[in-house]
Amino acid sequence: MPSPFLWGVASAALQVEGALTEDGRTPSIWDAFHLRPGAVRDGHTPAEACDHYHRWAEDVELLDRLGVTAYRFSVSWPRVVPHGRGPVNEPGLAFYDRLVDALLERGIEPLPTLFHWDLPVELEEAGGWSNRDTAEAFAAYAAATADALGDRVRRWITLNEPVVHMAYGHAFGIHAPGRAMDVPDVLAVAHHQLLAHGLAARELRSRGLEALLTNNYSPVDPASDSTADRAAADAYDTLHNRLFTDPLLSGGYPDLSAFGVDQAPGVRDGDLDLIADSADGLGVNYYNPTRVAAPAEGAGLPFDFAEITGAPTTAFGWPVVPEGLERLIVLLGERYGDALPPLYVTENGCSRADAVTPDGRVPDPERIAYLRDHIAAVDRARARGANVRGYFVWTLTDNFEWAEGYHQRFGLVHVDHATQERRPKESFRWYRDLIAYRTA
Repeated sequence: MPSPFLWGVASAALQVEGALTEDGRTPSIWDAFHLRPGAVRDGHTPAEACDHYHRWAEDVELLDRLGVTAYRFSVSWPRVVPHGRGPVNEPGLAFYDRLVDALLERGIEPLPTLFHWDLPVELEEAGGWSNRDTAEAFAAYAAATADALGDRVRRWITLNEPVVHMAYGHAFGIHAPGRAMDVPDVLAVAHHQLLAHGLAARELRSRGLEALLTNNYSPVDPASDSTADRAAADAYDTLHNRLFTDPLLSGGYPDLSAFGVDQAPGVRDGDLDLIADSADGLGVNYYNPTRVAAPAEGAGLPFDFAEITGAPTTAFGWPVVPEGLERLIVLLGERYGDALPPLYVTENGCSRADAVTPDGRVPDPERIAYLRDHIAAVDRARARGANVRGYFVWTLTDNFEWAEGYHQRFGLVHVDHATQERRPKESFRWYRDLIAYRTA
């Protein structure tokens, strides 16, 4: 009998926990990055975030009221293994132990992500994801965490959006660790992340657990039907959608010649065998499609971005195209066929400028419409045969949104970041009612 469809919400440790120096946690790359002048909008800091580290019980009660059947959260590597490698920090691990028990008491499946961009700063100082040893350290951290929680947690996500961490953190320098590297070095970062997944998956599976990988996906369209624009779209599709998925499901990297390399740097004998077929499920994070044009002469990348017109946008300026999610899910099935494992939409959500009304409500009709239309897109994809087993809204509470600080509100729950008061929005009630209806 197939597993029940999971209805959930997602979050990330650095974005919600706060307590950056408590109970033995050491700095992550984001602790260092946000201190750089101009790195985070208006100098906002994750030092308190949503204070989830202290208010976790209140947040679990919100999850219970929402009626979700699963909660995707991330484990903070520098909280559990403070120096990146070495002994486990028991007080830090105890936080997740309490969280898992509280979720299970309410019938909510915990779905932890082991790496959501918060690399321990000591590993970064030793080369970070440019250093192959980081993959080995990640596997040891995964094993230690699974040993502590694996008696109650069956499904694990290894990495979140490695393509975004690679590009924003190591090519464009707009996320931590803030590097601006050449293409071959960036592709080595990609390979070491995939190697980390493969090594961690081996540890998880050896304990009878499931290993998933979550990535950001975006259907790609050329700006025109010209040969140059179509070539640019193919190059971007390779980078965004295939670089981290082909090795998992096809056994090798896609053609990277558009990026001036014959093969992915850093690959050693046995690496691709370890990575291939190492995912028991694939997490799909979707926010919008991408339109691509040929680059200007002398540009460093083989593509340039073009505006998508005719679609409404979120407060982030992202075009709202629900049909893109259906198209993406179907495309993954067509591209990988029987090799495609079960899919989970592990992030999908809408940022808007939410405000509390004088009578205490937080109306957010645009978010309700966004969720309704994207869930309908998932339903259509499933009706066409796609094996989608879960849908997770980003996110439960308004949080620290990386380089945007607290300027982007994605939550189903409004958070006053001065007082930490939580207030469910109208979308919270809408999603609660939908889950109740769909699980009745």
